[in-house]
Amino acid sequence: MIHQTFDGSTRAPSDWVRILARYREPNAMRSSFELGVSLIPFVALWVLACWVAQTSYVGALLISAVNGCFLLRLFCIQHDCGHGSFYGNRTLSDWIGRALGVVTLTPYDVWRRTHSIHHSHAGDLDHRGIGDVMTLTTEEYHQRTPFGRWLYRAYRHPLVMFGVGPTYLFFLQNRIPLGLMNQGRKYWISAMGTNLGIAAVVTTIIYFGGLQALFLVFLPTSLIAASIGVWLFYVQHQFETTHWEQAADWQLHEAALHGSSHYDLPPILAWFTANIGIHHVHHLYSRIPFYRLSEVLRDHKELVECSRLTLLQSFKCASLDLWDEKSRRLVSFATARKMAS
Repeated sequence: MIHQTFDGSTRAPSDWVRILARYREPNAMRSSFELGVSLIPFVALWVLACWVAQTSYVGALLISAVNGCFLLRLFCIQHDCGHGSFYGNRTLSDWIGRALGVVTLTPYDVWRRTHSIHHSHAGDLDHRGIGDVMTLTTEEYHQRTPFGRWLYRAYRHPLVMFGVGPTYLFFLQNRIPLGLMNQGRKYWISAMGTNLGIAAVVTTIIYFGGLQALFLVFLPTSLIAASIGVWLFYVQHQFETTHWEQAADWQLHEAALHGSSHYDLPPILAWFTANIGIHHVHHLYSRIPFYRLSEVLRDHKELVECSRLTLLQSFKCASLDLWDEKSRRLVSFATARKMAS
């Protein structure tokens, strides 16, 4: 499929790989700066929240809410480490990613593998289930039993998707290498090593700050970051005009360009989310450091409006639940019901 640009020229999605390759090189000084301005405030706010918790529970919770945004940014840096785009030295990137994985409650090597599967099969209807948000087609949904349909509706409910789901994912599911349990000891070492690191951190928190530090600082910070993170991942692929194909017709670069959104966030939110909203470019070339993604949009205006979603527009995505293969749209349960009647 050809992508139409604003200047009237045409460009195949696969052509972008060659064009975007020149943005792939990270700058070690810039990467170190981005890590510093994320990690130092995170630690400082942690200490401040624990101190404030001695006199004001509300104050501690408010500081923790802000710090959840810094934790989210650290996860985004871990994400870049997983793609080998944060430092030119892959070993350095991996060990920074593993260390951050303790803070983000995410076993780095397990996540890196499942995320790689996500990148390799995003939008492929015949390869769903690992590293993605479960999405049924309207036909698959109607073929389910009433109980099966209820389970899927419960799974897609916003309170579950962005509330219960993130809690389960980061506090329970991430404790074992789910999906990779028979793929070798590397993933068990990653999961168990991360668990030991988390146990050491929690023990230290309780020893110095007591249970109030655990419940007023650690848990709120982690849960807020987790919920926002899941929302971001959801919006990046779960929008009305997203792209799904059967394996026989699925093309990697077409799915990357048209199945990933450009979540055009206000500057402060773009900073805290490390430009992850420029997701179509990221999927086209995942080795681009997050701080260079804005350069791509600056130099290639035709990518700005491609699958663009504003913050307000994105909230409508929460009501989209099923992929309709006939209309080639993600639709709500209500719309699917009308179409079936």
